[in-house]
Amino acid sequence: MPGSNVRTDLALEAHELLTKTEDVPGVNVEKEGDGDITINRVAITTEQAAARMGKAMGNYLTLEVPGLRKKDTRLQDKVVRVLYQELQKFFALKDNHTVLVIGLGNWNVTPDALGPRVVQEIFITRHILQLKPELLGEGYRPVCAISPGVLGITGIETGEIIRGVAQQVRPDVMVAIDALAAQRLERLHTTIQVADTGVVPGSGVGNRRLGINRETMGGIPTFSIGVPTVVDAATIAGDSFEHIAEGLKKESPQGNVLAGIVQKMDWQEKREIIQEILNPYTGGLIVTPKEIDTLIDDISLVLAGSLDAAFHPQIAAEEEKKHSNGPLS
Repeated sequence: MPGSNVRTDLALEAHELLTKTEDVPGVNVEKEGDGDITINRVAITTEQAAARMGKAMGNYLTLEVPGLRKKDTRLQDKVVRVLYQELQKFFALKDNHTVLVIGLGNWNVTPDALGPRVVQEIFITRHILQLKPELLGEGYRPVCAISPGVLGITGIETGEIIRGVAQQVRPDVMVAIDALAAQRLERLHTTIQVADTGVVPGSGVGNRRLGINRETMGGIPTFSIGVPTVVDAATIAGDSFEHIAEGLKKESPQGNVLAGIVQKMDWQEKREIIQEILNPYTGGLIVTPKEIDTLIDDISLVLAGSLDAAFHPQIAAEEEKKHSNGPLS
């Protein structure tokens, strides 16, 4: 199954890889945007397509923002505006809905700390609305959050912790924030994926845990938001492999033959060769950018700002008041 052979959490990437060699019935893809932000909507509508993609049936929204790795506050603000409006459509919250935000990941490992960092930044209101609602006034929903850690820290499956909290809090909607794995280097910290299918923590790096979704959480609608922070070393080696072959193609007839062989190989064949070479030295090496600390801080603020506006009508109204030229202006 091609979808399960590629280490990526992004539905968009899984679809791109499959469509290089075959059509994928049961997957609808729409694309829009401008020079700053590209919005991709992927809908997996059949079980057969889900099996081919290696992703659950459902809707996946991907924002691609190549400039997001730069400290461009104008662009970050624009991403917040676009994302919170898309999240409002995804969540479809009612006025009295309670939201539980889950910050997945290990706060001691920076590339995996996205979820806990976002939880630190979002506006938590459930306790205020229960004890002193007059402090907030109208336009705010009850929002609570938890960063449950990882199995290696707690000794408890993350999904079990969240299920126990959900049984006590009884939220109407759950939103899980997690760091993802990508297949393409240029998508690290430039891509945001939203899904209505929940999340399987660790799936992108081959460490699948108990799924966090509507089925495992007692019927509670469960959404996920993630940003790729790591890429498989085999991906980097594969890209280098193709670039070297292209370079040799220009140098000699022998290089032209090698390039032809590389072009005929599918991704899985290349991956197996690369892993055979790398495994004695690196094992399952995962790579992250050297400026990971700054990138995590920046994207955490973007996600937190988007979630606050999506959860609370008052904050959304303030955003709209600041920016009256439309979401993609």
